[in-house]
Amino acid sequence: MPEKAVAPRLKIAIIGGGLAGVTLGNALIQHKHLDFHIYESAPEFSERGAAVGLATNAQRALSRVLPQADETLKRTGGIPMNSTRIMVGGGPSIGSLVFDLIGTDPGIVIHRASLLRELLADLPSEVLHANKKLSSISERDSNITGGGLEVSFTDGTTAYFDAVVGADGIFSTVRDYVLRGFQGGQSEFKASPAGFWDCRNLVPFEKAKAALGEQYFELDRQYGWVNDGALVMHDVLENRTMVQCVVSAIEDDPPKDRKRPLSREFLEKALGSSLESTHTRGIIDLILGQPSPHCYSQWEHKDTPTYASGRVCIIGDAAHATTPWQGSGAGLAIEDAMVLGKLLGAVTSGEEVSAAMEAFSDVRRPRCQMVIDSSRGTGRILCGRHSEAGLDPEKLKETLLPRWKHIYGIDHESHESEALRKFEEILLRWE
Repeated sequence: MPEKAVAPRLKIAIIGGGLAGVTLGNALIQHKHLDFHIYESAPEFSERGAAVGLATNAQRALSRVLPQADETLKRTGGIPMNSTRIMVGGGPSIGSLVFDLIGTDPGIVIHRASLLRELLADLPSEVLHANKKLSSISERDSNITGGGLEVSFTDGTTAYFDAVVGADGIFSTVRDYVLRGFQGGQSEFKASPAGFWDCRNLVPFEKAKAALGEQYFELDRQYGWVNDGALVMHDVLENRTMVQCVVSAIEDDPPKDRKRPLSREFLEKALGSSLESTHTRGIIDLILGQPSPHCYSQWEHKDTPTYASGRVCIIGDAAHATTPWQGSGAGLAIEDAMVLGKLLGAVTSGEEVSAAMEAFSDVRRPRCQMVIDSSRGTGRILCGRHSEAGLDPEKLKETLLPRWKHIYGIDHESHESEALRKFEEILLRWE
C-alpha cells in the first residue's frame, strides 16, 4: 500500500531503547508523517549481554527496515558464521560429530552493544530520551488535540501521543497495560522460568584460543557440545578480537530473582559428563575468569493473548520473550519493527492507529508463539534430554536439523502484505 502524501503527522512514543525500540525507530523514520520519540529508563542507551545472532531471516528483515542495512552491519564488526558444528560432549559417543551446517548465506554474530550503537547512529539525537522511566499510560478524549494517549514518567513529566509502542523488555510496564483487560492479566501472563539457566563471558580471542585449542579457531565457526543436561558453546565476535563462551543447562530449581552465583563446583556438576575434556575444563576456566560470575535463569512468555490494546502495542521481549536456543529473539524483534513500521506508515489518522495495532497482533502473534514453543523444545534436545535422541549423534542430527525451517523460511513481503490486508479488513469492519 503506497504511503499517502496527505497523511497528517502522528506522534508515536516508543517505550524502551534496546534493539527492538531502536530498530522500530529506524523503520518509522522512513515515513515523513510519523513523529516518534524513544524513551529509555536507564541513564544511557545500552544493551546487556554479550552477543546476538542474526540469522538470514533477521538480516532480510533488517534490509526491509533500513535501506543501508548491509553497511550498518559491516560497521558492527560482526562475524559471518559460515559454519556451525555440533558435537556430542559427553557419554559413550563423546567427541562424535552431530552435524556441520555450512551455507553460502551465513548468519552473523554481533556484539549487542555494537549493533545498538550502529542502529542509534542513524537516528537524530532529538528523538532519543534517556533516564525516562514510564509511570503510566492513560486514554484521553479522542477529540482533544495533541494525541489520544497521555504518557507519564516517574520524573513528573507528561507527554501526549497518538500511539504508544512498548519495547521495554521482558518485565514490561506497557505489557501490563495491554493485558489489563484479561482476567489475571497482571500475573497469569507474566514471564516465567523456561527450565534452563545460562552463563557466559566475553574473552579476548587469543586467550580463548590458548584455553580451548587452536583447532577450534581455524574457521569462523560456531561450536556446540551436547552434554547430559547441558550445552557448551563458543563463537567469535568483534572482527575476530573476542570470543563468547557459553554454558547453558537444565534448571530444575529456578531462583526467585533469576540469578545465582557461579562456582567451579556448580559448573563441574552441570558438566559432569564431559569433565575429561580439555575443552570443557577450558570453558569452565574462561567462564569463571570474570568479576563476580553469575548464571541466570532463562525466562519466557508462555502465553500472550494479544499484543495490542487500542492505540498501544508491545514488541520484542515485551511481547514474546523466548529462550535463546534457536537464536531468534533479536530476529523476531526486527521482524516486529518491519511489520509495525509498514502498518503505521499506512495510517492516515489517529483513529486508524487501533486498527494497525490489532492487525500487527493478529499477524505476529502466531509466528512468535510458534518460535517460543519450538525454542524451548530445541533447548531440551541440545541439553541431551530428548526422550529418543538423548546423546546419540545420528538421532540428534535427525531431530535437530528440521527445527529451524519455520524460522528461516518466512517470506517477509507476504508477511507485510498479510498485515496490510488485515489492517484494511479491520477498517472496513469499523465502517
